[in-house]
Order: sequence, then C-alpha cells, then structure tokens
Amino acid sequence: MNEHELKSLIRSIEPASKSALELAAKRQSELAKPPGSLGRLEELSVRIAGMTGKVNNELEKRRIAVFVADNGVVDEGVAVTPKEVTLKQAVNMTRHKTGMSALAKFFGDETRIIDVGIDSDEEFEGIINRKIRRGTNNIRTGAAMTREEAVAAIGVGVGAAKRAKQDGISALGIGEMGIGNTTTSAAVLAAMIGADPANVTGRGSGLTDAAFYNKVQVIRDALNWNAPDPRDPVDIISKVGGLDIAAMTGAFLGCASERIPAVADGFISTVAALCAVRLCPEVRDFVILSHASRELGYVLASRALELSPLLAMDMRLGEGSGCPLAFQLMRAACAVMNGMATFEEALIDDKYLDEIRTQSNPASKFGGI
Repeated sequence: MNEHELKSLIRSIEPASKSALELAAKRQSELAKPPGSLGRLEELSVRIAGMTGKVNNELEKRRIAVFVADNGVVDEGVAVTPKEVTLKQAVNMTRHKTGMSALAKFFGDETRIIDVGIDSDEEFEGIINRKIRRGTNNIRTGAAMTREEAVAAIGVGVGAAKRAKQDGISALGIGEMGIGNTTTSAAVLAAMIGADPANVTGRGSGLTDAAFYNKVQVIRDALNWNAPDPRDPVDIISKVGGLDIAAMTGAFLGCASERIPAVADGFISTVAALCAVRLCPEVRDFVILSHASRELGYVLASRALELSPLLAMDMRLGEGSGCPLAFQLMRAACAVMNGMATFEEALIDDKYLDEIRTQSNPASKFGGI
C-alpha cells in the first residue's frame, strides 16, 4: 500500500448502518423482557447490527490476527523479556501454546500469525511472512521507520482484514506480539493525545522502579528527538511507533471498510484502534473493546475513543488474549436478538411498559460500547 491507496481507502469507509441500528433497537424493544434488562448485551447486539447492516447475526466464523514485530527500543532496557521471545512466542502461537492461542483453540476461533517485522530471517510453518523490515530503529535516537514503511505496514493490516472478508470471517480480533511494544504504544498515545509519558506508561511485563523511570525517560527523549505531528497518526507511528502498531491500525481500517466487527485486545491494540479512528472517524463504529487492560495508559486510550471495554478481568497479557472472551459475549448478544420471543409471539400484552420504553432506547446508547 502507498499513501494514495491509503487515502483512497479512508475516503471509502462509511459509518454504521443507521437503518440497521434503528431496526435492531426496535426489535430489542419488542423482545419479551423489561427494556434494558439485559444491559450491555442489548447495546452490543444493536452495535453489531449497525456494523454488518443486518439485524440478525451469528458470528459463527471468528478469527484473531496477531501482528508480530520487534522494536529497536529494547536496546534501552525498557523490557525485562529478551527480544528473542518475540519469535519464540510467535511460533508457540502456531502450536496453540500461548494464552491467546489456547483460548482461541478452546472456543473454536481461527488464528493468523503475521510476521510484519520480526528481527530474524527464519521462517516457520504457520507464520505468514509479510515482513516490512527486520524490526524498527531505536526511537530514542531516531525515527522507528520511514513513513513509506509505516504505510506499507498499515497495508499489511488492511490486507488481513480483506482476506478475512474473503474467507467468510464474521468477527476479527486484532492482537500483537513484540517485545518492547508497551514502550512504543505509550509513546504513540502520548504524542496523539498530548499526555505526559508518565501518565500513559506502564511496567509492561514487570520492571523495577529504576527500569520503569528509565522507560518513561526513554519515551520523553524519543518524543523530543522525533517531534511527531500530533495531527498525523502516520507520522506518529513512523517516528515513535512500531510495525505491529501500524499493521493493527490497518486492520481496524480494513475491518471498517469490509464492515467486519473489529475486536481490540488490550492497551496496544486499543492505541492502534485510536490511530485508525484519528485517520478516519467512521472506524469507531466498527470497534469493540474486549477488556480493560491494567496498563496505565489504557483508561486514557479508551476514553479518547469514547468506548468502554466489555470485560474487567485484570488482564495484561496482550497477544489478542481478550478477543476470544469478547467473541463469546458478542455471540451471546446475537443469540438474544435471534432467539428470544417478542411480546406478541409470547402472547403477552406489553402496554404496561410503554412509559418505561420512552426512557430506554438501545439505539440512543449504541456508541458507548
């Protein structure tokens, strides 16, 4: 993908279907239950209808796309995990031996492990090679990558969403694997929303106090050195981001283009979703946040998206591990929409609810999930 193709894609993206939203909200109001009694399942079913353009959905084929890349900033001691773990965990994902892939196997979800920038020339069965380059540069001393490389990586994510559509996938989870990417994602978020790095930076997989303070300073130095344009997400990603974040950004754009519900995992995936929404506000209609990450910047990222996660499980693994859980809630929401009887079908006179209905309308709240 080049810049012209990216701009063309962005112009083509349309918002959620207003007619489907209205029809789904109407059906929810007719189901034999007190209005709002199934809470966010009702809102979720309405949002999914807006994404797909259909009131009745089943989400039978689900996939998690994991974008894998190394980050040069690990040279600054920002992670306790060795860089080599990026490749090793990518291989383990193909064997369903990581947290995400074990959950995906259990629930019957497909996985696609996509190498967009692993710092290795080795190739393994089950890892899709879409490598842009072998890892990024150290953002403390220069730009992570060129703008052209960032756009190309975005194109990898767009392509993954398009292939999902071709394969009949009805919901796509978007995850990542890359040692050092809690640093790059914190840098991207700080640049995008103008936050102090200390307010968006977490300890990742675990850091001592001294190492954590170093991590915050590394991000400050990277932002000062590279001076990313806060109005331009591609500039931010290319200067202080990562190839995985770029590809995930593209996946969210691609899902919106193909009208596929896109499930964000935790902090890093949510930052990528925010990048996609800043590039194209209509993308927000197609994003579902799976769970509230314990990473410090997650609250600010989700708040900037004006979306709330489905789950609060104190998870912070990454990989896309929240997506299989979110898929099941999405299926439950669809089951309610598809399987419940209406008041008329249940032979219940529902006039006693008229006053309550005027105060409870899922369509008016659909944007909050």
